[in-house]
Amino acid sequence: MMQKSFVTSALFCTAILVGCATTGPSSPSARPVFYPNATLNRAGEVKAQSDSDQCISNARSAGLTPEEKDNAVAHDAVKGAAVGGVAGVVSGLLRGRPDRAIENGAAGAVVGGSVGAVTGAFHEKPSSTFRHYVQRCLKDKGYDVIGWN
Repeated sequence: MMQKSFVTSALFCTAILVGCATTGPSSPSARPVFYPNATLNRAGEVKAQSDSDQCISNARSAGLTPEEKDNAVAHDAVKGAAVGGVAGVVSGLLRGRPDRAIENGAAGAVVGGSVGAVTGAFHEKPSSTFRHYVQRCLKDKGYDVIGWN
């Protein structure tokens, strides 16, 4: 029972941390920030966001994605699970509890995989090609993008 509670808590914490890691100007979910030029003043914030959504949609239709597809989350999760699993088995053996080595290994794999997934999420990078495409589209509409947030 305590084992299930520990695993549930570890997975919950992982979800929270991954959510925090995927926001902000360096995240793939960032949005264009406009300089208040004549086009933005004339169009207004709602129309500018609509135009931004359209440019993002165009970029996706062109086959681009907002994040670099290097599978950092999956790669680091697998690596963390392997390290955690081995550490758990070795820990069980060193404590003189070979009967619990597999159980310790499984718990170690869950924790290690969770830590690895969080680490990979922090390494997710936005696609510069995607951002350049969106910025060019918005520039063609008269907007001036000064960054991403």
